Amino acid sequence: MTDVDIAGVGIHPFGRFADRTITDMGVTAVRGALAEAGLVRGGFQAAFCATAYGGVASGHKVLSRIGMTGMPIVDVEAGCASGGAALMLGAGAIRAGAYDTVLVFGVEKMPKGMIRSSFFEPWQEESGLGATPAYFALRAQRLMQDSGVTKDHLASVVVKNRRHGVHNPDAMFRSEVDATAVLASRLVCEPLHLWMLCTPNEGAAAVVLTSAGAGAGAGSAAGGSVGGDRPARVRLGAAVLRSHLPGSVLNESTPMSGLADESVPAPSTLAATAAYEEAGIGPEDLDVVECQDTDAARELLSYEELGLCPPGAAAALCEEGATALGGRIPVNPSGGLLSKGEPLGASALGQVVTLVHQLRGDAGHNQVEGARVALAHTVGRGANASVVVLTR
Repeated sequence: MTDVDIAGVGIHPFGRFADRTITDMGVTAVRGALAEAGLVRGGFQAAFCATAYGGVASGHKVLSRIGMTGMPIVDVEAGCASGGAALMLGAGAIRAGAYDTVLVFGVEKMPKGMIRSSFFEPWQEESGLGATPAYFALRAQRLMQDSGVTKDHLASVVVKNRRHGVHNPDAMFRSEVDATAVLASRLVCEPLHLWMLCTPNEGAAAVVLTSAGAGAGAGSAAGGSVGGDRPARVRLGAAVLRSHLPGSVLNESTPMSGLADESVPAPSTLAATAAYEEAGIGPEDLDVVECQDTDAARELLSYEELGLCPPGAAAALCEEGATALGGRIPVNPSGGLLSKGEPLGASALGQVVTLVHQLRGDAGHNQVEGARVALAHTVGRGANASVVVLTR
């Protein structure tokens, strides 16, 4: 099977940008990734664009703006996991021998306020079972019951991620907070306070994938590359997407199936298990992780679902300080969604951009020393979960 490398990455900061369109942001990210990879017109043979709210042909609009069309351009939607899904499709196309270089990018300009999704039936939204703080709170309460998590643990996740976000120039929130302030922020749905919830926002991210056998900056036979020193490539060890199995609604197995069996694995666990097998590693081999922290409890739940700790041990891992920079398995050194905010289509690829910099060793103040194996994880409506493993 053909190995796949990441030859270039680009990003548009996450935040709110009234003066920029979704296409503007996509162009910034795509140009950055193409420049790193040394690609010009004709340098890639297909493009996959991740977006959930971008509208029809979002990818075409971005590439039309820079005059790089004519190849297949496919828009991909899988909720917050859209970028992971697009990456999986791009890598699969290279491994199948269809292309040697593809562009994968994600764009989003989220509406302000509560996220609405056509996935949910009206009765589910009215019952608090949509992608809302009420649902996140129910899930948090279950985690507190099963894993000994307290509000103090939830606050500590926010403190950690906001501290990490201070040095991330692409994050929306770049100031530290303390636990007292987190717990003093407005209660939204018990046990979640306002600062424990991420902010839907805007942004874009892009990645150039190439077959490992292609030369540096390789593109098409027509000469779609430029010379010069290129950044070190990072190997894409796995890019996996999994959907839910029927089970408990609090296990993101929506819509409810009527089953009460708590042993049904979550889609994140299914994706992680498959990704570890594909990459030939285990969770013990990871040096750095970017995971879904839609809310503070979601990050703690991810520790267990990804195998970073045994079931029921998220609180202990948090207390140990293992997931902070300097700990044995740093999680969300970018600041996570709690610092960056979440533009759905760009979210997973934004994690990949962060981890590529980590593995290159150029992540600045947030560098995890000696990082060689990294994992990115997102969960989107459907329910979809993506897990990406990167190595160097």
